[in-house]
Amino acid sequence: MLKNFLIALLIIFTGTAQASAEKILFIPHDNRPVSSQQPVEVVEQLGYKIISPPLELLTKPNELWAWFNENAPFADAAVVSSDALIYGGLIPSRSHQIDNDILTARVENFKTLRENNPNLRLYAFGSLMRTPKVGTPGDREEPDYYGEYGTNIFQLTRLLDKQEIDKLNKTEKTYLELLERIIPDEILDDWFARRVKNLSATEKLLDFANDAIINYFVIGRDDNAPLSQTHRENRILLNYMQNIPNAKALSHAGIDEYAMLLLTRAVNDLRGSVPSVYVKFNRGKGEKTIPAYSDEPIGISIRDEIIIAGAIPVSKPERADFVLFVNTDPKGNTFHFHNSFPPQTLTKKQEKYFMKNAKKLTAQIEDALNKNLPVGVADVIIANGSDNALMNQLSDKHLLFKLQTYGGWNTATNTTGFALGTGILAKKMSRKSINRLLTRRYLDDWAYQANVRTQIAEELSKRPDGLAIYLNFGEHEAEIVERENFLMRDFAKKNLPRVKNFTVKNPWHRMFECEIVFRD
Repeated sequence: MLKNFLIALLIIFTGTAQASAEKILFIPHDNRPVSSQQPVEVVEQLGYKIISPPLELLTKPNELWAWFNENAPFADAAVVSSDALIYGGLIPSRSHQIDNDILTARVENFKTLRENNPNLRLYAFGSLMRTPKVGTPGDREEPDYYGEYGTNIFQLTRLLDKQEIDKLNKTEKTYLELLERIIPDEILDDWFARRVKNLSATEKLLDFANDAIINYFVIGRDDNAPLSQTHRENRILLNYMQNIPNAKALSHAGIDEYAMLLLTRAVNDLRGSVPSVYVKFNRGKGEKTIPAYSDEPIGISIRDEIIIAGAIPVSKPERADFVLFVNTDPKGNTFHFHNSFPPQTLTKKQEKYFMKNAKKLTAQIEDALNKNLPVGVADVIIANGSDNALMNQLSDKHLLFKLQTYGGWNTATNTTGFALGTGILAKKMSRKSINRLLTRRYLDDWAYQANVRTQIAEELSKRPDGLAIYLNFGEHEAEIVERENFLMRDFAKKNLPRVKNFTVKNPWHRMFECEIVFRD
């Protein structure tokens, strides 16, 4: 009793142990490391207790809701994927055959949860269905028919979107009529009917955000384009959201970064903190760049990510709690050297172009670090992987482990959002914690995504079954993983010599993502 009384007095007078006593429930939208483990790892560096369900529940909405209801009374905040709770995850949200009555009942569960937990800080994120530009046979992330008809479906919706906001010329009208004949009616009926159901569920979640049943709700539009069905549906949502302030809900061009951003917002709200962020783009088009897989300028996306994280933008780096440098292309391009099969190879001219760009940005980063500013880097010039020219410059200048955070994985907004969240929280971390998080990013984004994955993809492209193996290892998994680990160790020995005890595996049994496992 005396011990508990003394602890209580210590907390009252000093605030000590507050963070370690606070619990945040976290329900990711799938079990990929970037979606589930890595955001948790960042927040745990601050001493918060993150409680997540067993990963096998993520595809079982009814059991997941039971877990959520059981654990919510003991948490201070919850960051949850509405896609997991309604459809069984991000990927199932794109191909489900769930009756509308069941979807409605699952959405209504948020209302019941709020009634039973009036003081819980509840942050939710969901998605508009994406509209990939091409269909890839064997892609598990879309209905089976998208592999054959996906490109046509995208082109159809691009023209339908344009038709509503502009006029189609004669050629476009003819092409639209052709596409409507080419794509079977039953496929279009299935694809559009699912989107109607999902859009209706999203509008109900927006109502809940407006009524404070959900404290904050983010809608993501991943794998998008300036003209597409996703862009079209977002226009509908923006009209629906006219009277809902950004303090309650936001539509944004991304998805995989929201776990990190909303966990950051939860921490900031629990602390009563509103951090400030200054953003500096590389030369040229900079903030006006519309990256691949997005329908808006990156400057707008980053501004909104700062808001999602519970922070504010500032106009001077000296006033910022965190300074984010963004590596964009001067001409506003997104390059796909690491994100194609087989990978594209840089020409000598391109190598010089990238090196010139990297040197200019590195000089600015070094200057900011010399001024003792808390600096992070979002590397978005290349889709899904680091810019080797920039990384080599940062390494040569011995700046890699002077940063607060780094990101270079997946789409541009995935990268900027994860880097923003981590960089904002890094202010309260030890240098050891920061370096651990940096090590993970360098191994994942630089070593694996930009180099090892690229090299293996090049090797596989010479095999007749190479693309199939790239998308799904199957019986070749042991061979591929052994090759990955050999190349990763070799890369680390040459470029990250302090990093030794780790292994690599692929939880989704494909080349696109990896999991770095440290052996402490």
